[in-house]
Amino acid sequence: MRLVVVIVLSLGLLGGAPAFADVSDCSGGGPWQSECEVTNSGTQLDIGGSSTTPGQGGQNGGVAPPAQSVVEEPGYEDTCADSALGCRPLYTVETAPDVTLEDLASFVPARPTLTGEPAGFGVVGMPTNLVATASDQRFSGEILDWPVEVLFTPETFVFAHGDGTSARAATGGSSWSALGQTQFSPTPTSHVYSARGTYSVSVTVEFAPFVDFGGGWTRVPGVITATTGGYGVQVVEVHTALVDETCLEDPSGPGC
Repeated sequence: MRLVVVIVLSLGLLGGAPAFADVSDCSGGGPWQSECEVTNSGTQLDIGGSSTTPGQGGQNGGVAPPAQSVVEEPGYEDTCADSALGCRPLYTVETAPDVTLEDLASFVPARPTLTGEPAGFGVVGMPTNLVATASDQRFSGEILDWPVEVLFTPETFVFAHGDGTSARAATGGSSWSALGQTQFSPTPTSHVYSARGTYSVSVTVEFAPFVDFGGGWTRVPGVITATTGGYGVQVVEVHTALVDETCLEDPSGPGC
């Protein structure tokens, strides 16, 4: 069996002062620091205030006020230096500009080199090996007032043979010796001329452009080109004949 003790605290006689509350320090000395309004009806004590900021002492402790929230719109700036919510600085997020080929006009790749085998001439009906060379090229500069790195990477080699024909290749080609092939063997960049004459050969390299504003490389749509021309190929006919002696035996003989 438990003994239950019930204590009833009365507010006092009608018209009397409350027997339990002292609100004389309501403006700053108690656990709640506020300006208060006291109403005493004799049966009920009402304490109202214009603000409720928890104090530091008192047996009631500090009770947190209702949570408040701030909706932050784009470009929002909170200048409340002394606000309990704290201040949020105004900031602007900038994104790198979209780059087009026109924006890269000030960045010019070096021209490729162009040679051939046999050097400077070819034989009718037999492959003439053309070899072009180009490499990655990197530049530093500015685009639309942004510091930028620009990279040109060879993507396609377009050979114009000078006889009205052209061919595209993924590489600039290699020499017969580098390919481990004999002279006049066909290669990915060789060309067979069908008639005698002197032909002016050129090559155009299509570079894939990339830009980096500090966040990684981005491919720019399109290609940047560089061309080298003026490589002359004299194409001749070669005839075979039976002779009595080899060229070693008769260096002045036909075909020697």
